Amino acid sequence: MQKSPLAIVKERFGDKAKLIEAVKEFMSADLWVNRLNQKKGLEHVSNAKLLRLHRIFSQVKAEFGSRDKLIDAILTLENRTKDVGYRVRLSAYPVPRLYDLYKSSKKRAARKSTAVASAS
Repeated sequence: MQKSPLAIVKERFGDKAKLIEAVKEFMSADLWVNRLNQKKGLEHVSNAKLLRLHRIFSQVKAEFGSRDKLIDAILTLENRTKDVGYRVRLSAYPVPRLYDLYKSSKKRAARKSTAVASAS
């Protein structure tokens, strides 16, 4: 049986405040697009969403280091490295959306390469 988000927060971080502090560590210009509601803050975000944000930011930081490198990886996978308009559009996306786009682009590229290899 899968654990509840509250149980995971208590197991990994102790309490929600420590999880919020861990997510705030990623709130630098390298990874964060500031679209946070200033009145509510992160304290009113659900545990499940905070856990997802922490997981995704950790993976992106480990694999790429910054949003710009993630955007470059997406453009390379989609063979659109010279498309300035697409780069500008991607730069407005938050990191979770970019990471989802990266994973789907990677899957498409892998399927495309296996289809070309099997056709040869």
